[in-house]
Amino acid sequence: MDQLPLEGMPRRLYSCTPSRLNTWLDCRRRYRFTYLDRPQPAKGPGWAHNSVGASVHNALAGWWREPYERRTPLTAALLLTNGWIKEGFRDEEQSARWLGRARDLVSGYVSTLDPADDPVGVERTVATRTKVVALSGRIDRLDRRGDELVVVDYKTGRRPLTQDDARSSLALAVYAIAASRMMRTPCHQVELHHLPTGEIVEWRHTDESLERHLRRAEEVAEEASVADERYREAVAAPPGSNRGRAAQARTGQGQAAQGTAPQVPAEVDALFAPNPGPICSWCDFRRHCPEGRTAGPDRNPWDGLAE
Repeated sequence: MDQLPLEGMPRRLYSCTPSRLNTWLDCRRRYRFTYLDRPQPAKGPGWAHNSVGASVHNALAGWWREPYERRTPLTAALLLTNGWIKEGFRDEEQSARWLGRARDLVSGYVSTLDPADDPVGVERTVATRTKVVALSGRIDRLDRRGDELVVVDYKTGRRPLTQDDARSSLALAVYAIAASRMMRTPCHQVELHHLPTGEIVEWRHTDESLERHLRRAEEVAEEASVADERYREAVAAPPGSNRGRAAQARTGQGQAAQGTAPQVPAEVDALFAPNPGPICSWCDFRRHCPEGRTAGPDRNPWDGLAE
């Protein structure tokens, strides 16, 4: 017999990262493909601009883990070279050219830093919870300046940043809240460090603005949680139960066993409707979404680079 939830029992906290919440807001179909479908639909090829970003982030994190005397621009360049990710580039020549650019980025950036000014955390995981949601995420760098903490996020994309990017970022606000609660230290300032231009975009939150972001995170979490439960009822019911046999018949779980994403009833699929737009050209799951394929042109894996 299927077990029913007890009346009055508290709802289970929705555990997530800011990235998961933002995916729900951007495109619910991509959310389903990313976080719910198992097996997960096959992704497209890796993106070269993501390889650049990951390589730079890894090198900067490694630089702070080096002993003080080795925190030099040369060390940053060596870390970048040794950890270079080649996925997504058109050919070896393009990869080598961008390796040189990325070396210049990290060595130039660390030359502006004080190697003795140890951060509170590098690639630091922080977490917090409310009555609705359990949030966690990883901060690129967490500084202590005076009596407060500062959230630092590295950016390597070609798009110039504005103060609104820092102000409106749900992730940065959540990181500030979580860091403050975990370390019992005020944290209101968030910063985007744009390595290609050397620009630092700052925003100083108030307690009220941080609270607004947290309430927004709860609202999104409640929406996504309801959809998650509907999905699991349709797809992930115990195989031996009456509900499970009905769900299996409706959803084609036999196909899932063969390595394809499970199908769901139309009423559940409607909860994860796509949001077609220009960003569809960059979606990892484009091949599985007819609406996305018609919303924008195909992109080469290296098209995101600022050539």
